[in-house]
Amino acid sequence: MQSGKNSKLSLTALKPSTMIKRQHLRKYSWLPDVLRVKGSIITSILGPVLTVTIFSGLVAYFWSRGEKVVLTNSVVPLLSVVVGLILVFRNGTSYDRYWEGRKCFSTLTSNVRNLSRMIWVHVCLPPSEEQPTHIKGKTPISMLTAAEVMRQKVEALQCCVAFAYAVKHYLRGEEGTDYDDLTAVLPPRFARYDETGYNSTRGRASPTSYAATENTTGESESTPRLSPGATKRVRRKRSKKFLDGRATTSCTPLLSDSHQTIVFHSYANQLSIPLPLVIAHELSGAIFRFKREGLLETVGPAGTNAMNGLVQSMVDQMTSMERVANTPIPASYGIHLKQCVTLYLFALPLTLINELGWSMVPIVTVVAFTLMGIEGIADEVEMPFGNDKHDLPLDTYCDDLKEEVQYMIERLPEGGHGAFGYDDGEGDD
Repeated sequence: MQSGKNSKLSLTALKPSTMIKRQHLRKYSWLPDVLRVKGSIITSILGPVLTVTIFSGLVAYFWSRGEKVVLTNSVVPLLSVVVGLILVFRNGTSYDRYWEGRKCFSTLTSNVRNLSRMIWVHVCLPPSEEQPTHIKGKTPISMLTAAEVMRQKVEALQCCVAFAYAVKHYLRGEEGTDYDDLTAVLPPRFARYDETGYNSTRGRASPTSYAATENTTGESESTPRLSPGATKRVRRKRSKKFLDGRATTSCTPLLSDSHQTIVFHSYANQLSIPLPLVIAHELSGAIFRFKREGLLETVGPAGTNAMNGLVQSMVDQMTSMERVANTPIPASYGIHLKQCVTLYLFALPLTLINELGWSMVPIVTVVAFTLMGIEGIADEVEMPFGNDKHDLPLDTYCDDLKEEVQYMIERLPEGGHGAFGYDDGEGDD
């Protein structure tokens, strides 16, 4: 009895290791993917395919009753060439957009990693020893403490990570900072960022800003309606185009007897800027302050220029991804493709019914599944920045980047307190 229990326990222990998993079976057979429904395009094209199948069944029914529903075979070859060319263009263009988005975000990730590493290692207090004899000019002296430098470096690294999260939300048309993943990485001094602009705790309105041109006569102007987004994923930025219809009613004394001047009302203050550009501005400002406080003397002007170049590259990659998200494939291509495929599939039963009979129905269904599946896949991947299951996993990319920077802050050493000496920017003589 005891031996029977032991053998049963041993079989139970061996069962998980001997089970054939789908990921292992894929190495030797296509069968797991052939029978797979989850993650496929079947659910998206099921309705159109069933429509073609029902039409094929009706053609076969009327043919069996003696009705003349036969079409000449010279029509289908002409349509098949057109359908094939359009499908190749559609599928290739959609995947190019998908791959372009992946390349741009990977380059953005690389820039964030490099900038974070350079800030963490190279930003440090200048050497505290006496003036070296071979250095021309004065050695910069910083009034900051090591704790203050550490705080500024951590905030700069937080801005680096926040830039990636902000780009992700911006590409998805999600504005503001009211997102858990974004608020967790933004520095505390980001007081508020909303649709009307960015206000920091240390910012002030300049005398030449639009805030100084508000209407002081007490008249209330209605805020113009915001323009709709260029796509469903990225909203077009607002501009001063609303001034065109209102400023034309005013003129200057040099142009008319009416002593009127152009007045910028409060609606001129309705300006906006994407949050990633605000973070990039903060990063550039942080690099400037590091240089001004003498915290980048270990790398010299070349290191400062390299950091600014990384920030510029981050903005360039964001603009490239914005181009992909904000420039959809013209609707005429998709409409014409669907029309050609539909015409081809509805003409196919009429040409095959005389030779195949009722067996034509499953054949046409397979053809419809193939052609409509290709178009469905292209439609799924042409906009790669959304939340669909086939879109790029931007959440995973950003979370991994956050974990890497957090590991750098907690475990990797800094460059030290003037550990690498002083660089006057003149190179080695």
